[in-house]
Parts: sequence; C-alpha cells; structure tokens
Amino acid sequence: MSNKITVWFMAIGCIWLTSCHKKHLVQGTAKPIIDSGFVSIDSSKTDSVAKVETVSVKVQEIAFDYLTAKSKFSLRSSTQDFENTNVNIRIKKDSLIWISVTGVGFEVGRGLITPDSIVFLDKFHKEYFVFSYAQLSKQYNFELNFKLLQSIIIGNLPIEQGSDPKFYKENEFFRLHQNSGRIVIDNYIGEKNLKLERLKAVETPTQNTFTLNYEDFKDVNSFLFPFSSLIKLDVQSQKDKQFYQTTMRIKHNKVELLNQSPGFPFSIPSSYTRKR
Repeated sequence: MSNKITVWFMAIGCIWLTSCHKKHLVQGTAKPIIDSGFVSIDSSKTDSVAKVETVSVKVQEIAFDYLTAKSKFSLRSSTQDFENTNVNIRIKKDSLIWISVTGVGFEVGRGLITPDSIVFLDKFHKEYFVFSYAQLSKQYNFELNFKLLQSIIIGNLPIEQGSDPKFYKENEFFRLHQNSGRIVIDNYIGEKNLKLERLKAVETPTQNTFTLNYEDFKDVNSFLFPFSSLIKLDVQSQKDKQFYQTTMRIKHNKVELLNQSPGFPFSIPSSYTRKR
C-alpha cells in the first residue's frame, strides 16, 4: 500500500465500497457489462412471455450472534492491483462490523461500521475518516446501508423474503425478485443447496449495477458459508456518462460463528487528524 488513501479504501472495499476508488473504464459503453454467468428474465415479462410458474423455496440462511473471519482481499483496477491483502472481520449481528487491515507484519487500518455511520483509522498516517450512508450513497451514486453490507459478507439475502415470496425456476436456480427503494434485486438460489449463490442489483434510474457470485461453500456450525466471493460494480460517471467497473474478490481462510463477543476494540487517538 503506497499511499494514505489506499489504506481506508482497502478496508471499505472488503464490504463492497471499493467502488469509491477503483475506476476501470469500460470504453464506449452506454450500459453496464453484466457477468455472462447470470441468467436473467425481464421481470415485467415473466407472466406474459416466459410463463414461468412460481415455486415454494426455503432459503438456507446463516443464523449467528457474532462472527469472526480471517480473509484475503484482492482488488484490480487500471491504476491499482492488490493481491491477497490480510483482513480480519468481526461482526455483531445487525449492530457492528469491525475490520482490521494488515500490511507487512503490522496493522495499517481499522474500521468500525454501524447502522448509522462508517469510521476508518489510517494508522500509518494517523488520520481518520467519518462517513454517513447518505454521503456515500450520494457521492458514489449507489444506495448503501448497513444491512446490505452485512448480508454481502455472510451470504444471506440482503432483503427479507417477506410473507409471500415468489420464486421462479431458472435453469439450476430459483430466482427471487425484490425491490428496495431505488434498487431492484434478483437473488439466485442454488437448486441443490438452497443457498444464495448469485445476486444482481440494479439501481434505477441510473442502471448502476452490482453483481455478486458466491463460491466454495463449507460447513460452519451446521450452516453452509461461502468462503469465496467475486464482486463487480458498474457505475456510470456523472461527469462523462461512461460506466466504470470495480472488481473485487474476498477469500475467507477461517470463519467462526460465536455466542460471545470477540471484542471490538476501537478508539480514535487524540493525536489523529480528521480528514473528513
């Protein structure tokens, strides 16, 4: 990590916000490039054209009080390329996400994410940054919130199914179509394991698009947990109207689901300078 901006963007990127800093231009495109692995049916035509019948599905989700993970984080862009950076993650369900980023033998950044705000310490340059979700959503032109970030890490549905969810059978997946404010989400549930394996979220009217693939499911406390995730975010620049792409991979080496708090040490030293 060669500069102070990298440190806290690395940490934020571990839970999707790498779109803040990585801008790989997809030349000449007017629409985001979607992973060809996704199977999608226009939801507005499901009944009139596809004639796909709804099915009943019980999605297998992870229940926990606390979670810890030791992970590797990779980021590739036109200007930066990071491979297998060490990241430690701790979560108190629906309350806290704690992140520690380490360099060569020492901690370079630490973050604390709550339902209200995001705070990151740049320990190398003795600086810290504070963000609200409203600020980030406006700045990066994509709606963000705590529950969505938490779900991305653990592999649960980002929006609750509701009392009468409608799933559509598509090849080896069951697709659940959902709406949340400006975001339209298609969840792809694996036919064999009933786990969320793929997700596509499109923000209207910008058509900014987020896609996620979960892989390498392993048993953790009798729950199937995705130990690998590939994330892509295509966002249209408000300046040149071109789409820029973020690509990120997270690989967990170890995941534990706990009943007791692992601790969330976080404080801002008085000597640190607030940069935002």
